Amino acid sequence: MYVAEIDGALWTLDLIERCRAEPISPGDYRLRRIVIAVDPSGAANKEDARSDEIGIIVAGMMDDGTAVILEDGTVRDGPSGWGKVVAGLYHKWGADRVIAERNYGGAMVEFVILTADKSIPVSVITASRGKHIRAEPVSALYEQGKVRHAGRFPEMEDQFTNFSTSGYMGDRSPDRADAAVWALTELMLDPDQFDPNKWIKAFS
Repeated sequence: MYVAEIDGALWTLDLIERCRAEPISPGDYRLRRIVIAVDPSGAANKEDARSDEIGIIVAGMMDDGTAVILEDGTVRDGPSGWGKVVAGLYHKWGADRVIAERNYGGAMVEFVILTADKSIPVSVITASRGKHIRAEPVSALYEQGKVRHAGRFPEMEDQFTNFSTSGYMGDRSPDRADAAVWALTELMLDPDQFDPNKWIKAFS
C-alpha cells in the first residue's frame, strides 16, 4: 500500500515506475557485481513486534553501468535468524560482499554474519549523516535513470516515498529503504569500494 506523495519527496511513485524492470534471476550474465546491504535492528525474535525489521536488500551492477535492486530479504528475527538469511542470500546470488551498518550494536553486526558463515566478506560502515541526507544522492541516481527495480518491492518503495528533503516522514524506521541506500551507495557512489582496508576479516 503506497502512501500519498509528500512535499519535497525524494522519490515519487512516477519516478519509481519509470525505473521498473523485469525480475532478474541469480546467475544472470549481465550482473557484474552483487552486494547485500543490512540495516540491523534490536529485534530479539520473530514475535518482537516492538522492534523494527532488519533491512536486507540485494542489489547488483549491470554490464551497462546501471544498478538494480534484485531482492528484498528483510525479516524480523533474532541475530541467529537474520544472519542465516543474509548468508543464504549471499550464496543464492553469488554476491561479492555484505555491507552492514555499524551504528546499531557495534561489532555485533559483523559477528552475527560471520558466525552464520565465516567465508563471507563483510564491510562495516558507520552512518555519520542523517538518513535523508544519505538518501538524496541516491534519489538523484533514480532521476538520472541509473537505477532499476527488478520487479515490485511494495514495502521498500513505500518507505522511499516517505523520504523528503526535510527528513523521513514514515511511522517507523525505513529499514528496507536504508539498506537499499547503503547498497546503491556502495555500487554507484563510493570511490573506495575496492579498498581492502574496508573489509572486516575475522575468524582467520
